[in-house]
Amino acid sequence: MAVTELGGVLAATANPFQGIAVDSEALLDDPDAFGDRLANSLKVWREEGCRVVWLEIPIAKVTLIPVAVTLGFEFHHSEPDHTMLTCRLQPDAFVPPHATHYIGAGGVVVNDREELLVVVERVHRHNRPHYYKLPGGALKPGEHVVDGVMREVWEETGIRTRFRALVGFRHWHGYRFGKSDIYFICRLDPLTEQIKIQESEIEICQWMPLSEYLANENVGLFNRRMVESAFNGPGLASTWFEGYATPETHEIFVPRSLPGGVSREPWAL
Repeated sequence: MAVTELGGVLAATANPFQGIAVDSEALLDDPDAFGDRLANSLKVWREEGCRVVWLEIPIAKVTLIPVAVTLGFEFHHSEPDHTMLTCRLQPDAFVPPHATHYIGAGGVVVNDREELLVVVERVHRHNRPHYYKLPGGALKPGEHVVDGVMREVWEETGIRTRFRALVGFRHWHGYRFGKSDIYFICRLDPLTEQIKIQESEIEICQWMPLSEYLANENVGLFNRRMVESAFNGPGLASTWFEGYATPETHEIFVPRSLPGGVSREPWAL
């Protein structure tokens, strides 16, 4: 069902969940005129049985936000160029929450001499000057774990790698801005060994003997256990099933022994 801008109703489109998404490009510039049109639209949509209204307001029209709030809208989430608001037309209407997690990845990179690639972040150079950790960081929007972990290792250390396996992950609540965090640890094979530090973030980067790292009292328990896990099992391979969605938008990890998959290895950066 499509709702047109006839009879003073804002241009909008219905979704499959009895919701209404207002056309942000058709919003009126004048707050008073917008308020009158929005109030009438809410009345019409409520009578039609709609449950939720989604209203995206571009940053260029922020003066419309207070008007929407006075008519019952609440903040749902914000992006650099817009704010999304929602209005429940039915008290029991379900509004799915916005993104609840950050996603990151770190790499266990070991060379032929059984040396582990480790870093000390500049943020820790004074309070924890010898806190050796695995290189890694946050994934970019739309970035796969495989691509993200190899990119982060390369940016921080200058080392090019090949993805081998997903080792494990940590799920942490109460991270940043009240959100949760999922951090994947991946086994990577080095393709180069010449270190080039990302000076803006990294204070120290070096190849450390694996036995020394595992015995180092300045190594966090999570990193130590993940490194041990990388060598105690095959991990999960990056795999693809022909006929399932597309590898550009989906990512699959399965045990290496699972039949029917099409290996996407080696992936390298």
